[in-house]
Amino acid sequence: MSLEGKRVRIKAKGRIFEGIVMPSFTDCLVLKLDNGYNVGFKDYELIEVIEEKPIEFPKPKLEKKEGLPNVKIISTGGTIASRVDYKTGAVTSQFTAEEIAGDVPELLDVCNVDAMLLYNILSENMKPNNWIELAREVYKSIKEGYDGIIITHGTDTMAYTASALAFMLSTPVPVVFTGAQRSSDRPSSDASMNVFCSAVTAVSDLGEVVVVMHGTTNDDYCFIHRGVKVRKCHTSRRDAFKSINYPPLGKVHYPSGKIEWIAERFKRGERELELRDKLEEKCVLIKFFPGLKPDILEFYYEKGYRGFVLEGTGLGHVSTDWLDTIKRIAEDSLVVMTSQCLWGRICDRVYDTGRYLLKAGVIEGEDMLPEVALVKVMWLLGNYDLEEAKKLVKENLVGEITPSTRFDYS
Repeated sequence: MSLEGKRVRIKAKGRIFEGIVMPSFTDCLVLKLDNGYNVGFKDYELIEVIEEKPIEFPKPKLEKKEGLPNVKIISTGGTIASRVDYKTGAVTSQFTAEEIAGDVPELLDVCNVDAMLLYNILSENMKPNNWIELAREVYKSIKEGYDGIIITHGTDTMAYTASALAFMLSTPVPVVFTGAQRSSDRPSSDASMNVFCSAVTAVSDLGEVVVVMHGTTNDDYCFIHRGVKVRKCHTSRRDAFKSINYPPLGKVHYPSGKIEWIAERFKRGERELELRDKLEEKCVLIKFFPGLKPDILEFYYEKGYRGFVLEGTGLGHVSTDWLDTIKRIAEDSLVVMTSQCLWGRICDRVYDTGRYLLKAGVIEGEDMLPEVALVKVMWLLGNYDLEEAKKLVKENLVGEITPSTRFDYS
């Protein structure tokens, strides 16, 4: 006998529980309790079926309305597309793109939605070839005439993917990454608001790759972060994403959907659609720490790596015993210095060590985040020869370098 949708009373773990039986993708019984929380039971005793007539759980329909802009949602997995597996307690990727959109009915008052599932993976499993495939799918969708693109993505590596698309794709329309810190079937989930604010951003006067996530721990607004200026700064808070060395581009108020623009941005139609999707994967990000030997550089160099991003201390320093090795590999490699401090700018002209590093061939990464510098180096070496890449790495191509870091945006 199917219990789905029926109100039941059960006995489990020495207690009595009452609630609505929810759809489940495991053999666990999932009850929605009256307090709104879902609880899963593997071993239980059915005491009573209180309401025989089941509640129907209709599949979401993405109905289109005449006159609204058209937005494509591309789902890649992650927590925003996850449910709790009540057998193990783990969060696993389960939702389809249609279900994500169907869970946010107010979304359909903002735009018409088409949805597709490109991947169903957690973001730590994303790789450069996934970035390339995603960039191609976004390019194809924009060519088909969509007014904006939303990409649902796991939060842990979302900034890497956003950076990759920002360099590979010149876009005349908004390309919006969003995710969730809490899975979509939890009462505390931030997924619904993040998706709604992303839809508002996707139809706005914007023409670049951005990340849209909660601005505070409350459900009051989301920030629009430039894709090459954002980092996840907390493991679990709903406002984990912060713009670094540049303010958020804007703020989407909830539930009104009103956008408050904050900083200079690329606007809709300002750039022509273009795709340059080659990446050199033999690039590495190395975090310096006291005592780390330069052998690590030799190791990667001997394996054919020619792109090196160093995450140095302070203004951009590593130990002086690295100088000879850096000088040797910099002759036919791209070596870029960034800082572990994140906020602020590289300046290797203040101390002797910095000046020696510049003479050895290190290029200052200005105020780029280390991970953004890594993606930029991968993209430059994939599309240009070494000398041209060395020139372009110092230039602000898509907003990754702030002309002057005079303000503290922390």
